Amino acid sequence: MLDYDKEAESYDKLRGGEPRARAAADAVLGLIPDHEGRLLDNGCGTGIVTRLLAGARPALRVTGVDLTSAMVRRASARLPGGVVRADSRRLPFPDGTFDAVTSVWLLHLLDDPADLRAVIAESARVLRPGGTYVTTVDKAKAHDVGSDIDAVLGPRPRRPASDDPALVDAYAAEAGLVRTGLARFTGVGQGRSPRRTVTDLRRGWFTLLPPGEPRTEEFAGRLARLPDQDRPRADPVFTVHAYRRSG
Repeated sequence: MLDYDKEAESYDKLRGGEPRARAAADAVLGLIPDHEGRLLDNGCGTGIVTRLLAGARPALRVTGVDLTSAMVRRASARLPGGVVRADSRRLPFPDGTFDAVTSVWLLHLLDDPADLRAVIAESARVLRPGGTYVTTVDKAKAHDVGSDIDAVLGPRPRRPASDDPALVDAYAAEAGLVRTGLARFTGVGQGRSPRRTVTDLRRGWFTLLPPGEPRTEEFAGRLARLPDQDRPRADPVFTVHAYRRSG
């Protein structure tokens, strides 16, 4: 896994920046009832989406949570007084505190099924009955857009998707959450070019292809031979699920 303390400074720039964040926020807000209350952004990262959620819904009191110190510092600059450093698996809030909970690009980071179950259960616990949980799912699949880059990377080793939609649905049901909606949005500015993909490979973004290993360099060499080295291919399209807490 990437070191997110080191990634914090360049995180937004390398992942579509404000346009991608705006698309994500719009999709999330489309699944959350428009009324006053409290919203928790669980795993808020740099706060780039969190700030947009707060700005779009002034009646919502928005709080962000993240475990990584550097991410919390950046998020706190965007949402002063509204960000807490805490573990998403053990949230420091009483039961039923929030009217909505979001987790954008968080679940795919949880390799251990116990961690995935814990994050979903905690998100449900801090929701009031009837509250809404919204989360991205199947992030890795979104990046497979059928391009020549994907054809080169097709044989690479892959981990099972921890945020597989069926698995997320199952753990959500265990936590008393009922799926109520689905949305998709474009990851604006995240279309891969061959040259950028080689850089990502060598930075360790593909977790089963460690930097410097012969197989990593083999894939890098194949990518370097593709045409139009700096032309981005199609942007990914991400999927968001919405759930309602029963009871």
